[in-house]
Amino acid sequence: MKIFINEQAANWYKNELGLSTGDHVRFFARYGGHSTVQQGFSLGISNEEPLDAGTTTTQDGITYYIEQKDMWYFDNHNLYVEFNEKAQEPVFIYEK
Repeated sequence: MKIFINEQAANWYKNELGLSTGDHVRFFARYGGHSTVQQGFSLGISNEEPLDAGTTTTQDGITYYIEQKDMWYFDNHNLYVEFNEKAQEPVFIYEK
């Protein structure tokens, strides 16, 4: 399972969360919402350092990661973080 984040989405996170080189963004499973991989759950984000990262990717000095305890949520799908121009926010795409 891998994380892919496009440049526009990465820039959005940097601006919205006030991120700088060396910071971390965690993607995690949260109860409620809508997802195409797990019914009744959705993907949350936070700005915190990893404790037990299951997978990571780094772009422009920012590390994006998923903790090992949240890997079940992705059901062996890769996470693609794209940017929706119309909504002006990131969107999550899950692909095997």
